Amino acid sequence: MKHKVVGRKLGRNASHRKAMLRNMVTSLLEHERIVTTVPKAKETRRIAEKMITLGKRGDLHARRQAMTYIRSKAVVAKLFDDLSEQYADRQGGYTRIIRTGTRSGDAAPMAIIELVGYEEAYEEPEIDEEE
Repeated sequence: MKHKVVGRKLGRNASHRKAMLRNMVTSLLEHERIVTTVPKAKETRRIAEKMITLGKRGDLHARRQAMTYIRSKAVVAKLFDDLSEQYADRQGGYTRIIRTGTRSGDAAPMAIIELVGYEEAYEEPEIDEEE
């Protein structure tokens, strides 16, 4: 029976899975958008949202908790300085998963996982031509 068992195994042992998810969360918070398979994106979303919630808390204990999971001090600084302000008035739902079809090699379902507000940060300015 599968009572109270949370998370996907993703075809890896525990140490490989933990290392992979740590790397993916670090990359997501650094680049704000990554391409991966759908099951990996769903697992990454669970952890990334918890990290952003820690960033919103903003105290020293939350920073140390984030440092135990995220691999880069620069990414933790970005999380606590920039992303926490960006999501200050949002009550969750910091990430978005967009399905993009299947991978050509093994037909794995692929997806883009990105932080909400990604398109606003990198949107090109509109040119107003009313002359």
